[in-house]
Amino acid sequence: MYAAEGLQVRRRKRKKVPLADRQPLVRPGAANEVWSLDFVFDRVADGRAIKCLAIVDDATHECVALVPAYAMSGRQVVGVLEQLGESRGLPQVIRSDNGREFIGKAMLGWAYENGVQLRPIEPGKPNQNAYVESFNGRFRDECLNEHWFVSMAHAVAEITAWQREYNQERPKKVLDGLTPSGYAERLSQKSLPLTSDSIPECY
Repeated sequence: MYAAEGLQVRRRKRKKVPLADRQPLVRPGAANEVWSLDFVFDRVADGRAIKCLAIVDDATHECVALVPAYAMSGRQVVGVLEQLGESRGLPQVIRSDNGREFIGKAMLGWAYENGVQLRPIEPGKPNQNAYVESFNGRFRDECLNEHWFVSMAHAVAEITAWQREYNQERPKKVLDGLTPSGYAERLSQKSLPLTSDSIPECY
């Protein structure tokens, strides 16, 4: 009918997001080379959404930061990164999706000033950020799904406790049987060849 009447449906133009150079997902050889960032969402008892910033070191599998908040802007993400820079140094590369918190002006300006390379994944390709995606699944299964947060303070306490346990008390086969914190300490003492299995599913 549209063809018979000479009508046309106007197609919406997709917003083009600049793509970073495609890079293989290889585990780095040292801590603070590549950090992966993402958000995980949940709710407290009153229905308000929690937006939890997860930062993972790709080499050591450490959860560098796990920060819950009711809302988090690009400036707040930068604030978290600045605090981490003071306590453990900054990464060479940050991998994330194309959320405005990660590729907005605040983040771009901060990255330029600090010499950090931003490497956004292709839209709709979460497998390109597989390390943090794997971590997110574990975090949801073992923490978020196990607790009914009555308040933000309760959420912060439980999430902080889980992060400490994950980093310090969870040996991992892919890390030669060490915890993420233990493996990070080992890498800092001497240069080690990585285990051959760097498949994210073994995270």
